[in-house]
Amino acid sequence: MTTTPTPDSRLATDTVLDALTAVLDARRHASADDSYVAALHCKGLNKILEKVGEEATETLLAAKDAGQSNDAAARQALVAETADLWFHSLVMLSHLGLDHRSVLDELARRFGVSGHDEKAARTGG
Repeated sequence: MTTTPTPDSRLATDTVLDALTAVLDARRHASADDSYVAALHCKGLNKILEKVGEEATETLLAAKDAGQSNDAAARQALVAETADLWFHSLVMLSHLGLDHRSVLDELARRFGVSGHDEKAARTGG
């Protein structure tokens, strides 16, 4: 069953993402010795991309495990890995001067558009 987010759930999500963005912005300029986020930024884009790739792989493996089992622990592991992937994706966006708002705006633009039509418009066919 697919549900459409209510205004209240959207507000809660926006608040979490806005708060996380503020923390990421503050920690980006912290000491690399004191902040994992600062350390990632100091190591540069390639290190951040490496972490995104690592987390994507871990998310895929957790999804496979969750798909093969109806085990609550496997499903929670998938949620945890997805959170890690999203977190590192937000660090990547931050490093490139973007944030979640750009992604949400793009998703909103695509809302109600056929996935096939949207992909064709991006690829020219």
